[in-house]
Amino acid sequence: MANGVIELPPCQATSGVPVQHSKSFIAFLIATAALCGALVMVVEVLGSRVIGPFFGVSLFVWTSLITVTMVALAAGYAIGGRLSDRKSSPDWLYGIILLSGILVMLIPALKGPVIQICLPLGLRWGSLISAFILFGPALFLLGCVSPYIVKIAAHEMHNIGRTVGSFYAISTVGSVVGTLLTGFVLIAYLGVNQIFLLTGSLLIALGIAYFVFFRRKWAAALAAILPFLMLPHETHVAKTLADGTYAKRLADRDTHYGNLKVVDYSYQALHNRELLIDGQVQGGVDMSSGLSVYEYPYLLQFLPYALNPDGKNCLVIGLGAGVIPAWYEAQGVKTEVVDIDPTVVEFARNYFDFNPLIPVHIEDARYFLGSSTQRYDYIILDVFNGDTTPGHLLSIEAMRLAKQRLTPNGVLAVNLIGSIRQQTFMTASVVKTLQSVFTQVAIHPVFDPAAGDGIGNIEIVAYDGNERAPQFERIQHFAIHPGAERLVRAGMARPFAFPPQTPAIVLTDDYNPVDFHDLWLKEELRKRYLNYTDFDMLLSRRDPFAISG
Repeated sequence: MANGVIELPPCQATSGVPVQHSKSFIAFLIATAALCGALVMVVEVLGSRVIGPFFGVSLFVWTSLITVTMVALAAGYAIGGRLSDRKSSPDWLYGIILLSGILVMLIPALKGPVIQICLPLGLRWGSLISAFILFGPALFLLGCVSPYIVKIAAHEMHNIGRTVGSFYAISTVGSVVGTLLTGFVLIAYLGVNQIFLLTGSLLIALGIAYFVFFRRKWAAALAAILPFLMLPHETHVAKTLADGTYAKRLADRDTHYGNLKVVDYSYQALHNRELLIDGQVQGGVDMSSGLSVYEYPYLLQFLPYALNPDGKNCLVIGLGAGVIPAWYEAQGVKTEVVDIDPTVVEFARNYFDFNPLIPVHIEDARYFLGSSTQRYDYIILDVFNGDTTPGHLLSIEAMRLAKQRLTPNGVLAVNLIGSIRQQTFMTASVVKTLQSVFTQVAIHPVFDPAAGDGIGNIEIVAYDGNERAPQFERIQHFAIHPGAERLVRAGMARPFAFPPQTPAIVLTDDYNPVDFHDLWLKEELRKRYLNYTDFDMLLSRRDPFAISG
């Protein structure tokens, strides 16, 4: 190094580029390492929001995303290292970065067709292959960046270790910043497609900046028009389905906790509205009557009330469309709600007429149970993170906290999606965990246990003391949607019990393998939802291939 100028290695001096780089270019290389490291993590974190509505946000989806990221980066490191030895000009490096930006910007446009092709492969292979197609090429090119940067910066072999270490440290710090920025900031204020557009634009801008300011190739500035050509248009998707139902998506928003959608369905005089989180229905209402079109809310309302008809206050954990807390409040029961996502509250109020006077605590349910001093006659646990109830709310420690928040005659009701006929280990384990805390536990499937595959919503009620006879005469006059009435009445009258030798464990915070043992169930449920919900309704509202109406 002399007079602030860094000598290039001989291999670069013969590549047709200037043989010296200024300190400003080295600073630009450092910025390149940091920015590319950050944007790799942006793409990986956002991947779950792209394929989550179709394949779920579960263990095997994250396994697919991590696998794709690691394989693509490893291939990029290997190929990028070889290529940098043969084509060591920085022109190649920033050409690769510019191309990666274009590929990132294409993700929102390609995800619809790619996912539709991959769905028949099944949820596990489908998520893996779709992740490879959508994210693999861009991540591979970004993997080529690090070896290129090291090749350009390491001008003397005796400081190669320091050079490699420094630039990988800078790239890693960038990855940390990118992860935090995506999870804590970007998703809260921008849609997923907008973030991909921003990410691609930054990579393109990085390439343009090099060619314009360091190579004086002014024509490269024309690439700046690419982000504007790929700007997505805002549209609310609407279409007529094969059976004549008119479907329209009213809202679509990404939050820290998932993707939320509100979809309207109209057929002649019928008008139903559903709330979806990560592609799975979290509540459905007949807009003409305000009644739930699904059976499980009725059992969560009626069973605790019939077991303790003189209750005065209620805590509902998990708001959804707001049907359950609205019903308890209508009976004169002072009701509170806990939900971790403020957007769920906003959607419940704006699209499902949820009473704004019912207090809602925006915080984690487990934290609330541990910090509150209030005691309730009813606690309704109806929480799902898309595919399943979070494990930390099903452990024995969580059940003990819930019990502390109940009055002596209080009743806990849990909405669970489980199985009572095949691979029942996790469902039976939840029941066994409740039985280790409460003296009375009753299981009420919201389906016919003798028919079908025994999978679906299961309502579990638990309380202390002697067994009580439900006072069903106190709930006979309450309205039930005609489409749900048969299963609701059958579910209340038909408790279920696992055989005595059914394998089960008590779930604890230390050992709670819900995600592992219920993967098959999540996969089966996801298939059902994909068959039930129109594909275009699951695409983001800014998808170029969505059908607008």
